[in-house]
Amino acid sequence: MSESDVSDRAVSAARGLRVLFGRLRRRLKEVAATEELTASQTSVLARLVKEGPSSASVLAGAERVRPQSMAATLSALRERGLVERGPDPEDGRRQVITLTAAGREHAEGARATREEWLTRAMQERYTEAERERIIEALELLDRLVRE
Repeated sequence: MSESDVSDRAVSAARGLRVLFGRLRRRLKEVAATEELTASQTSVLARLVKEGPSSASVLAGAERVRPQSMAATLSALRERGLVERGPDPEDGRRQVITLTAAGREHAEGARATREEWLTRAMQERYTEAERERIIEALELLDRLVRE
């Protein structure tokens, strides 16, 4: 697609959306931030909740970090009792990282905190008509990831 094929409004919308989602992501991280965990530790917990048990190498690839960095992150999470390492039931040579009950509780608590903040902010800062427009816009934006 050449530059002449793209409208100025499409460029503006794309930039605005990227900036807005970046700011929203940072704000949600702030809301649920816990002093005891780093952003990378929190991200690994969230990934394990969402995707289930995983190997350290798969986690490193998904988080786009070196295996050594992931080993340090997992070590810190193990020390806090949030994850555990055990043999892979399908390949005994591999190790699988799973959440402990405390790890799941921590991750789900952070998610609930973010959702509560966002719900409260939507209620306080927007009218019912504006919230309806946001819902309509979300339905349109959903096509970006479905198609």
